[in-house]
Amino acid sequence: MPELEPPPALPENAALFLDFDGTLVDLADTPDSIRVPAGLAPLLEQLRQRLRGRLAIVSGRSLADLDRHLPASGIAFSGSHGLELRLADGARVPLSVPIGLDNVNDEVRRFAAEIPGLIAEEKPAGIALHYRLAPDAEEHVQGFMEDLAERHGFSVQRGSMVIELRTLGATKGDALRAFMTEQRFAGARPWFVGDDLTDEHGFEAAADLGGVGILVGPPRQTAARFRLASVAAVRRWLEAA
Repeated sequence: MPELEPPPALPENAALFLDFDGTLVDLADTPDSIRVPAGLAPLLEQLRQRLRGRLAIVSGRSLADLDRHLPASGIAFSGSHGLELRLADGARVPLSVPIGLDNVNDEVRRFAAEIPGLIAEEKPAGIALHYRLAPDAEEHVQGFMEDLAERHGFSVQRGSMVIELRTLGATKGDALRAFMTEQRFAGARPWFVGDDLTDEHGFEAAADLGGVGILVGPPRQTAARFRLASVAAVRRWLEAA
């Protein structure tokens, strides 16, 4: 596995796409226990101005959840792994809620209640089951979620100590491609920064459009061209942009 070098400075024609958990904030035991650095909002505003609005947050969290942690003004957002899109002017792309989601949510909540440490996180078009506090249940969790997905026609999305059922369709790469068709992003070179397996779609889409991906965290097989070791390293790189 080749060692990836740190990224160079952002070029003038860059469009920047940033994951949230594990990229802008450190991972935490539960989705609600993250700590958002006090200087993150001013940094994002600085980047927005520097890039003339070519900035987007692309996360697995729902838009409603992201709004609790980040300033929304003037920044494009994608939530739920590409299933929710909101443009910088606040315009939303309508979200289609999959049939049978309520039944799936009920089954996941009942399953989570039986194993201490499991956390069910409902999303607009799916549901995630976190097992960071119950790592020994990983195999049991994955088997349950895979069976549920097959029975109800959902796709399975694996992440860092989490497995999610979601409607078939969009990915973070699709979100990047959609934003790149917007006027303010047109003609720019996309740079996608993320840490998780779900960000690989973003790396691939960025590369397809003449840009690059930046992996955050330990080395692994990846479509990214560069790597930053940690959230702190991402912060230093962005501050120097």
